[in-house]
Amino acid sequence: MASLAQHYKQKEKNGTGTAVNKTYIVPVKELYVEPGYNVRDIDQEHVNEFRDAFIAGEFIPPLVVKVTELGIKVMDGHHRYYGALAATEAGHEVLRLECKDFVGSEADQIAFMVTSSQGKQLSAIERGMAYRRLVNQGWTNSEIAKKVKRSPADVDLHLQLTECDEKIIGMVKSGQLAATTAVAMTKEHGADAGRFAEDKLEKVKSEGRAKITKADAIPQFSAKKARRFLELYASGGGELNAEMAGIISEFEEWSKS
Repeated sequence: MASLAQHYKQKEKNGTGTAVNKTYIVPVKELYVEPGYNVRDIDQEHVNEFRDAFIAGEFIPPLVVKVTELGIKVMDGHHRYYGALAATEAGHEVLRLECKDFVGSEADQIAFMVTSSQGKQLSAIERGMAYRRLVNQGWTNSEIAKKVKRSPADVDLHLQLTECDEKIIGMVKSGQLAATTAVAMTKEHGADAGRFAEDKLEKVKSEGRAKITKADAIPQFSAKKARRFLELYASGGGELNAEMAGIISEFEEWSKS
């Protein structure tokens, strides 16, 4: 059976565009993880999936690494790395992992972690913190958006999320509050947003629900009452009556909230 190596060696004959992009088999003991570097939180369930894959002898994509003074730093593939350690602990020793070099600046490294298709999908909080790292390096929202292939609005939303109250961020992490609702709630209630969120969460739980909706978080003016006002206005020739005055009063209270 022909291999890619043989196919590549005959490139002048067959005209292939195949190129070499080397990987290396690196001893696990020479690899290390920098604390706090990975923008993703380590998910033990995901680690266990890789542990089981190593034990079963399944194909594992190569890690992306960078050689530093401390050793060989894992840039992408943290769950694969910990999965290898877990497989070894379980009695299936993994001596070496396939790795390839990362080439680029620190900003490139952050963008790579955000856009990598190999890793576990980023949560909204993790994405926001990655964007925040780039902001701290002097990048504008538009520059970040272009770098990570997202819209400036997406970058702005996730950056605003990182500025929310810790209680609200905790609710987003636990799935009790959507990122967009968290940002809208913070804009609506400012410094009181955390306390407001806690009160709302208690209320929705008492109703047998697990998540705060946007309607819970942001006061809504009834569309039904707005239509009723227009009906009264049309039928009364523009004359204000008690029911219309009540609707106006309610609207004014809503607009202040």
